[in-house]
Amino acid sequence: MFTIDMNRPCHIYFIGIGGISMSGLALILRDRGFTVSGSDRKSSEQTDLLEKEGVRVFYGESVDNLTQAIKEDKMPDAVVYTAAVHPDNPEFAEAKRLSIPMFTRAELLGSMMKSYHLPVAVAGTHGKTTTTSMLSAILLAADTDPTLTIGGVMPQIGSNVRIGHSDLFVTEACEYTNSFLSFSPGIGIILNIEEDHLDFFKDLDDIRNSFRRFAMLLPEDGALIINRSIDSVRELTDGLSCRVIYYLTDEGDPADALYYPSDIRIEKTSEDGMADGTLCFTLHTPQGCLDLQLGVHGRHNVGNAVAAAAAAFTLLEGEDTALVDRAVRDGLKSFTGAQRRFEKKGVVNGITVMDDYAHHPAEIRASLTAARQLLDAMGGGKALLWVVFQPHTYSRTKAFLDDFAKALTMADRVVMADIYAARETDDLGVSSALLSDL
Repeated sequence: MFTIDMNRPCHIYFIGIGGISMSGLALILRDRGFTVSGSDRKSSEQTDLLEKEGVRVFYGESVDNLTQAIKEDKMPDAVVYTAAVHPDNPEFAEAKRLSIPMFTRAELLGSMMKSYHLPVAVAGTHGKTTTTSMLSAILLAADTDPTLTIGGVMPQIGSNVRIGHSDLFVTEACEYTNSFLSFSPGIGIILNIEEDHLDFFKDLDDIRNSFRRFAMLLPEDGALIINRSIDSVRELTDGLSCRVIYYLTDEGDPADALYYPSDIRIEKTSEDGMADGTLCFTLHTPQGCLDLQLGVHGRHNVGNAVAAAAAAFTLLEGEDTALVDRAVRDGLKSFTGAQRRFEKKGVVNGITVMDDYAHHPAEIRASLTAARQLLDAMGGGKALLWVVFQPHTYSRTKAFLDDFAKALTMADRVVMADIYAARETDDLGVSSALLSDL
């Protein structure tokens, strides 16, 4: 069976190469000497960057794309495709006909992780991109030269990917279609587990089973960093061969948690014309306490920061304690958020505009809570909280219709856009109009 060896470059063809994750993997392979080509439906910032790095990109869905790639280079040694690519895709079908080995994006990523001594996978229903970015910021502050693949653009690196040359590799690990079960993590993080992706999973028990299987991937000399507040967390951790490190996301009895926050507070500041609140807290660790200041808003980000810090302390065990403490402080303070994660777009006529990718009721509640905190820091008064919301997929909208309606009541005014279908074609009898009527 064909396997991808990062130390033996070959020709890899990507179907859907312009995706945020696929483009990052393509760039990493290109840096390691692989011949990389692929196709996407249309040009984008990601495909422009790929072409600048010497990657051959074809546009549209056509057998001719693969045929031309073979003419220009050689027969691909493997074809990689995303979950959005269906068997009736002409390039997919042609690769099958030619008997070219085929891999999903997750299978490729899992193979790549094996080439790194310390691969980290950040999993959870919510907060993956932010936590991955926070951990990345800490590791950059510690001068560890990590390789990073993030589900959104991190302003500090100006991209969703950073190619490092150390043994550190950090990536998000999405549970959808059980893709993270193809990974090879040395350290895993589980932030939370809630119902989502019910077009694939049967129910919450099915989702929990998937996360349990993810935890079981960790080797005996690895570690699982997991939120102690997850319901029945012992069902996920009992019997694991790896080290289990619990953390807490909020104040309370730490019990057996090694990392937890206290004295969570918002300190008012004023920056570039907008009064806001700086989120501060004390982090408790096995080595002592750290007073931390975050560069992002929202109390939910305290939990993300604790998880990122716990992972950093675990990865950097044996390093100078003062250096690691400083990296955690500097990294978390310098990280001002990934794009589309409660991102400030600007102020127009006194109206502050924020952009957020929240597409689950719990995420919407967290973002709107952060928005309220901002309004309070600005003095409250008669300021109104407006939300422009586009539901993501028909299946998710149908599964959480009432929960979406309740979460959106946190806003003073709501403007609804049509549902974004993404990979789906059946509207399942739901619409934004139906949601707005609840």
